[in-house]
Amino acid sequence: MDSFYALADDDGDELGKLYGTYSPRDTTIQIVLSLALGIGAFLTFCVLRPRWPGLYAARKKQKNEATALPELPDTLFGWIIPLWKITDQQVLASAGLDAYVFLAFFKMAIRFLVITFFFSLVVIKPVHDAYPDEDFPGNSTRHNHTKFEHFDMRRSINLLQAGNSNHTVPFFPENLETDYLWMYVAFAYLFSGIAIYLVIAETRRIIEIRQEYLGSQTTVTDRTIRLSGIHVELQDEERLKDFLESLNIGKVENVTLCRQWGELDRAVTGRMDLLRRLEEAYTIYMSHRTVQRSLESLPIAQPAPPGPAVASITDENEEEDAGLMGVNGQTHPAAYARVRPQATVRYGRFKLHSKRVDAIDHYTELLRQADDRIKALRQKTFAPTALAFVTMDSVASSQMAIQAVLDPSPLHLIANQSPSPADIIWPMTYLSRWHRLLRKWSITALIVLLTIFWSAIFVPVAGLLSTDSISRLSPEAGKFLDEHPNAKSLVVTQLPTLLATLLTVLVPYLYYYLSWYQGEIAQGDIELSAISKNFFFTFFNFFVIFTVLGTASKFYQFFERFNDLSRDLRKIAYTLALSLQRLLTFYVNFIILQGVGLFPLRLLEIGSMSLYPISLMGAKTPRDYAELVQPPIFSYGFYLPTALLIFIICMVYSVLRSSWQVLLAGLLFFLLGHYTYKYQLLYAMDHQQQSTGRAWGMICDRIFVGLVFFQLTTAGQLILKQAVTRSVLMIPLVAGTIWISILYGRAYKPLMQFIALRSVQRGEQYRDETETSHGQANGDEEVEEGGEGEESTASSSNELVSERNVWADTAMGGRVNAREASQGFGSLANPDESKSGLRFVNPSLVAPLKGVWIAGRKNLPASNGDERVSGEDAV
Repeated sequence: MDSFYALADDDGDELGKLYGTYSPRDTTIQIVLSLALGIGAFLTFCVLRPRWPGLYAARKKQKNEATALPELPDTLFGWIIPLWKITDQQVLASAGLDAYVFLAFFKMAIRFLVITFFFSLVVIKPVHDAYPDEDFPGNSTRHNHTKFEHFDMRRSINLLQAGNSNHTVPFFPENLETDYLWMYVAFAYLFSGIAIYLVIAETRRIIEIRQEYLGSQTTVTDRTIRLSGIHVELQDEERLKDFLESLNIGKVENVTLCRQWGELDRAVTGRMDLLRRLEEAYTIYMSHRTVQRSLESLPIAQPAPPGPAVASITDENEEEDAGLMGVNGQTHPAAYARVRPQATVRYGRFKLHSKRVDAIDHYTELLRQADDRIKALRQKTFAPTALAFVTMDSVASSQMAIQAVLDPSPLHLIANQSPSPADIIWPMTYLSRWHRLLRKWSITALIVLLTIFWSAIFVPVAGLLSTDSISRLSPEAGKFLDEHPNAKSLVVTQLPTLLATLLTVLVPYLYYYLSWYQGEIAQGDIELSAISKNFFFTFFNFFVIFTVLGTASKFYQFFERFNDLSRDLRKIAYTLALSLQRLLTFYVNFIILQGVGLFPLRLLEIGSMSLYPISLMGAKTPRDYAELVQPPIFSYGFYLPTALLIFIICMVYSVLRSSWQVLLAGLLFFLLGHYTYKYQLLYAMDHQQQSTGRAWGMICDRIFVGLVFFQLTTAGQLILKQAVTRSVLMIPLVAGTIWISILYGRAYKPLMQFIALRSVQRGEQYRDETETSHGQANGDEEVEEGGEGEESTASSSNELVSERNVWADTAMGGRVNAREASQGFGSLANPDESKSGLRFVNPSLVAPLKGVWIAGRKNLPASNGDERVSGEDAV
């Protein structure tokens, strides 16, 4: 323990070194850099938006669901107000339930931060100004005559020393001078209550909308269940249909039993590769080329350069010189000698021999063989699997099957809501259960290894926060930074912020890639899995680990003096409290860069802009050019975890000293984020998946985790200030939050997963009332005008319809089908699914085998006789 006294008394200000030095210059430079980046990107977007509607209004132009949205003016800033006026009903009707839930979280965060920011300015900041910590970052002057003079590092050391001894820590009467610490307890209870109230209130509203939104659906997807764990004796369509109908839960309309379609899927994938190779060969052959002299004709009879086609000679009585001179005096229309593209074919043992063949003929023959093989495989009967998609006759029947236990055997006949047919990843449907479990556990183990790897990555990043760590590696660099404040601010504050931001932007791509190989059947499940993984990275690897490492070199010295630190919760809370206070400036700068600096770049879609020239240079065929004009995909798994992390950071710092800085930066983040994502979800980006708002349950679970972390860190702050009694009062709050989260999961989560049968019944009544109202308005033309009874009946019916249809977009002039209006976390919803007869079937079984796209050429029959899309239409 004497060594620790030496550590604390060496310079008389060791705690200040542990916190690190703070200068307002750090935040000022971050604000200037973020404003320069954000304003430049925003002005660029305002200029390019009307000029590039194919990029910045792609969803509005290509998606039927967005056609009812108002047209935004093409002026520089005229689009801002009309976008702000778009209502939640229009968002729900156009973008779907998932986009509505995503934006609802931003609105809830804005309400919470407005309340906490108000109390932070009115109460928390004045109290902290009256009782300043002399060593806290942000206090540039030392208060030598305050009441808080003697509350220093040695009192905390006494607490730790008492913890190491055999005696218990006495709950001694604390100084009246520190009565302001009751503020921590009071506002911890107040802010926790406000957050819980907002979560429950918003959940009830979303559940009400979700139940009415989904309860009125009659599409194939809403009436279909995904049945897994099917017994071997039931792995037949007819037997499975008879079994389900014998349970008296409803009539079965269709059963699609998944089979081992691996060979067929690989054949279709191989055919697409051959098709692209053939299109590339045709593109090379048919492309424009420089004028070349044909050696087979005289110099005076050379053909014209490639260009617009000339009129052909149709009159048999043309002049004799028509064979020498073309129409309108042009030269002979004979084509130049064109060199057909070649392909290398390897043959023989171990493919050691090769030869050059005509590429067009070679790939055409291979494509014909692939078509014949696919036709033969489509006639083959494949082995069944233990998974099936069962379409019932009504939504009520499917919901009864989903919410019931169908089989007494564990893990057998498990019914879940089915995703949309276009949402299904069919190669995953014929994976065995053990194979799927093996993939999940392998990915989980890999994530554990990555967690250790990221911790090692954040060590040097955390070291940059302290000039002491830099001086140990390079004394010259540390001396240079001490002599140049601006350079020191850029290295110590801006560089770690930039590196942390890059990691939070790039790492989610890796986790999203891993989610694809985890064995999930639906794209919506992959999206939810990506949200979970990316939040784990941002919260644990970035926030928790970085907070622990935030004290840099002094943190390790602290551990060297206390070998038993991990065995005392109070000491851990004490150490983390020091780290949180030291990292306040870093997190403020991080939030400012994320909000003010990066949101305009996301609005500009800088990623799509930067990748477009590269994709354009690699595009050769009409198919490649057609893929270039598709709108970019909005992935919730990339953006939601970072927003959750920043919300938790704001909660954690809400009662600490200088909390108004974090809360103000967080408020700006969510205001700009709500506006940016609202524009992208409605006008610019496509969000194909559809998981019926299931992400809201994940959001609320993470908020409860953040609340517990906020309460523990507040207790740590009280321990740091040796307010032991007050820290004990935080225990009921932590226990109450955990208890409420458990009750929340039991009471509200089932309604976020299932559709209540009463909601289905109300949906049927709503459809009947809608038909009745339309009949009264349009069906009886012989009724006299001015009939008061009929008018009152029709008006009351219309009022009832408008009240019941809380989610409908009034600008669309009527009710919009949920599957037609929504494309959320996992499906490519068919705009007219209920009418087109969309079925649950593997596309490899029924997809037409279309021919090549050739620009500027008429349709030629495909090898299998299917009608082919012309190159002109494709482009």
